[in-house]
Amino acid sequence: MDYQAYFADRLDELHTEGRYRVFADLQRQRGAFPKACHTDQDKTREVTIWCSNDYLGMGQHPRVVAAMHDAIDRCGAGAGGTRNISGTTHDHVLLEAELADLHGKEAALLFTSGYVSNWAALGTLAAEIPGCIVFSDALNHASMIEGIRHSRAAKVIWKHNDLEDLEAKLAAAPFNAPKLIAFESVYSMDGDIAPIAAICDLAEKYGAMTYLDEVHAVGLYGPRGGGIAERDGLMDRLTVIEGTLGKAFGVVGGYIAASAELCDFVRSFASGFIFTTALPPSVAAGARASVQHLKKSQMERAIQQDRVSKVRAGLCALNIPHLPNPSHIIPVMVGDPVKCKFISDTLLQDYGIYIQPINYPTVPKGTERLRITPSPVHTAADIEHLIASLGELWTRCQIARTVNSRNASAAA
Repeated sequence: MDYQAYFADRLDELHTEGRYRVFADLQRQRGAFPKACHTDQDKTREVTIWCSNDYLGMGQHPRVVAAMHDAIDRCGAGAGGTRNISGTTHDHVLLEAELADLHGKEAALLFTSGYVSNWAALGTLAAEIPGCIVFSDALNHASMIEGIRHSRAAKVIWKHNDLEDLEAKLAAAPFNAPKLIAFESVYSMDGDIAPIAAICDLAEKYGAMTYLDEVHAVGLYGPRGGGIAERDGLMDRLTVIEGTLGKAFGVVGGYIAASAELCDFVRSFASGFIFTTALPPSVAAGARASVQHLKKSQMERAIQQDRVSKVRAGLCALNIPHLPNPSHIIPVMVGDPVKCKFISDTLLQDYGIYIQPINYPTVPKGTERLRITPSPVHTAADIEHLIASLGELWTRCQIARTVNSRNASAAA
């Protein structure tokens, strides 16, 4: 087999379909986010980032940066090993206590990323509980899917946010079988929110554990940034709450919060925890500073919601189609991979706006989109420039300025 030719042919297919992904060479500017320097063919220019998951700009916050500098001065660069072999530092212990408190749980357990926390925790729970059946929402993140697949446990996929389908599938399973319902709070591509309370009702009715991924909600919702479950007063009803430190908290890493026994169980059996080097102490210190700040400050969340409303209003004024949802994520629907990439490329090259195109397999074919995430550090001028630029490109591409039937149904 000509391996290199095979690789080249498959990559050519992605180019032909408009799905080939190009990484923008960006350099964030401390204190100036969402501005960044973009380098292309040795030319550098300033751009405005509109698709970052640093939802509140905490990656640039002075308290976070100062905490990381202090930890480097105290501890040096790395953790020195796995958590089992010299890699558990006092900064890790303090951060886990902070996260347990954030979610009203007895304990928390850190991982190197949100992907790893889902893969390791779900994979371990489903694999190690004899006869466990996992009920997974159809739109769960790839990390959840991979964890469940890795566990080799019985898996039942239920229609996205469909309570009737979930109950029918729970009722069809043996009543005494261990069950785990895995779902997200805010879904990152459509921005819709799960009916958490109703899912908890079904879990209690059928004797199931609940596993809630809050990665796109922690820091952003609730009086202390504990997520949708905190906002709705539901944290005590959830078995496991999983979150990330790499989005609204502005750093990197993932975690679960649960009972002391469950966290200790995952700590003791999860290969994805046991055999990987711990996060650097500076990262843990920065994350802790971010969590502490957002537990007390409402300003960032309030300004972000204002920016989200203003961007939506601007899109509506020009009839640019975007999915209606109650979250901070604004999916602008293009519906064609080639046009989606063209708009993204042109925004970057001609308008100084960076929004990465989202296409298959991240979203289904025919639902290609630009995923816009307004932050509290975007200005009124940034918003005006974004809306005007999108309006011009929509006309150039002759994209229908109406939502498709699927989106219209969602709006109704």
